[in-house]
Amino acid sequence: MIELAAGGFVALLIVYVLFSTVRVVGQQTALIIERLGRFDRAVFGGLQILVPFVDSVRATLDLREAAVTIAEQDCITKDNVMVHVDGILYYKIIDAERATYGISNLKFAIEQLAQTTLRSEIGKIELDHTFEERAHINANIVEEIDKASEAWGVKVLRYEIKTIRPPTDILEAMEKQMRAEREKRAAVLQSEGERSAAINQSEGVQQSLINRAEGEKQQLIKEAEGKAAAIRAVAIATAEGIRAVAEAIQSPGGFEAVQFRVANDYIAQFGNLAKETNTLILPSNMSDIAGMVATAMNVIRHGDITNGATGQGGAPTRNVTPVMPRKPE
Repeated sequence: MIELAAGGFVALLIVYVLFSTVRVVGQQTALIIERLGRFDRAVFGGLQILVPFVDSVRATLDLREAAVTIAEQDCITKDNVMVHVDGILYYKIIDAERATYGISNLKFAIEQLAQTTLRSEIGKIELDHTFEERAHINANIVEEIDKASEAWGVKVLRYEIKTIRPPTDILEAMEKQMRAEREKRAAVLQSEGERSAAINQSEGVQQSLINRAEGEKQQLIKEAEGKAAAIRAVAIATAEGIRAVAEAIQSPGGFEAVQFRVANDYIAQFGNLAKETNTLILPSNMSDIAGMVATAMNVIRHGDITNGATGQGGAPTRNVTPVMPRKPE
């Protein structure tokens, strides 16, 4: 019975020695090994052999990146407004020895340092700038905590502010301010639109008037050119007709034909006087038709007619002796 108990004790001792001597360390894990109560070494992933009853594991550290929630706290801004701010801090252990022996409670120390640094950074800026300066605040907090935690073997990677919550009355005032700003921008945009529309409309009216005036100008120019062309054509045709009459007079028998035409038109027009009006203009030598024809032909011969050889009535317009009108019976 004693031998059985001794055998069991030996078996337990062997198991204990095996477990305390052979250790399998996981990836991204560090073991702090102490020999007789003093730091000996830090071992990392893999199979590790310890000296029984001499070496002991002081601490097991996770070397992966860790995230710590920074609880919401009250911060006072530069313009004396209290805001509630919380965030998340990301850090990583880079020196297992200093992380074990440099600080008694690493996580608690980092949380407290992050809170005090956050309050300090919020106090440097005004409330209106806290939201737009969030990235700047995060960078400053990381820089300050990283300097202080260097002795602890910790590398601070980043800090992110989760929420910035001002008091209710401040939120209402900010909402009213933002609403007024949006209404102001809307009014400005509307006025700019109306101004642009008025300018476009006035420019359109101006261009329409210019186009209309230009069209009327071109129309007047074309009408004037048409009238000038018509006058020119009439003048050319009249000149051609006078030239043809002159050539016909110079041809054989032309002078006698003109005499006949003048006499014939003279008699015809003289007969129509009584039909058109009750006022008669009679020449003093009314009975001397041959003399009248001779006078007209003498004018034609010497080129003393200003308005052509004869009119439609055939009566000459010069060298005519006016007589007193005869009253109708």
